[in-house]
Amino acid sequence: MIPVKTKVAASLYATMSISFWGISFVSTKAVLDTLDPYTLLVLRFAIGALFLLMLLLLKRYRLTIPLKFIPHLIVLGVLGVFIHQVIQASALLTIDASSAGWMISFSPVFTVILSMIFLHEKMTVPKALGMIVAITGVLMVTTARSGQSIGFAVNIGYILMILSTLNWAIYSVLLKKLRIELPSLVITFYMSLLGFSLTIPFLIRNRGWEGISLLSNVEWAHLMFLGVFVSGIAYWYWAKALEVLDASKVSMFLYLEPVTTLIAAILLLHEKIFFITILGGVIIIIGVVIVNGQMISIFHRFLWRKR
Repeated sequence: MIPVKTKVAASLYATMSISFWGISFVSTKAVLDTLDPYTLLVLRFAIGALFLLMLLLLKRYRLTIPLKFIPHLIVLGVLGVFIHQVIQASALLTIDASSAGWMISFSPVFTVILSMIFLHEKMTVPKALGMIVAITGVLMVTTARSGQSIGFAVNIGYILMILSTLNWAIYSVLLKKLRIELPSLVITFYMSLLGFSLTIPFLIRNRGWEGISLLSNVEWAHLMFLGVFVSGIAYWYWAKALEVLDASKVSMFLYLEPVTTLIAAILLLHEKIFFITILGGVIIIIGVVIVNGQMISIFHRFLWRKR
């Protein structure tokens, strides 16, 4: 039986990761005005790997890893870092940041299905109900942003974001199933280092260094945020959350990501906001609460007091 405090801590880690990832769409969109996606990712992974290495040295973690875990780390690094970030950065070339944030909310749907197949997790009534409620909110917001209910079908950016959600679901399930017996901080460092190594050839091909000198102070601030908080802390905390909670339950926190993306997009990119967007966001949060069983337990406690 996992202690309640441990579950609460894991939920906090997941929430912080989602908050950073939500803002990452805005920061990525801001930097893409100057850099191509691959150059952006090289700098982001380099900053993230350096930050994580400093943490490892401060905490005196061992950097050596058993040979049997190397294939696992390569698979996770390619899926969860390289492919995932390339797809998202490419999608942001054609869609706005808030739309990308809403689309990523579909990932828990894939995660639950994959968890049932590979992790033998059960589909419960609260999970199903929460998913339906949350997806309804996502569809409301997507309709408000696109102006039509099927507008995403003709934009390659939305298609890429759907592929991104499926890819992230596979990554989350594998991270849970592979059970790499290493500290989550060590795993995150090597995945960020792998992402940096895989994107260097594209930097050379695109002569990406030519755009680096054009970066403004604001764009460098976005890059530092992407490297330290998104590629570093967010991935680390996500792995810590998966050490405690089921993959499908952790993935439900992704429903909160569009909310943080929307707030950041309004404040930093000055994107417009619609009433239906706010309503959809509230419905998404309600869905997350239902999925995690909190609303049902609160309802049960309320009935018990009445008795």
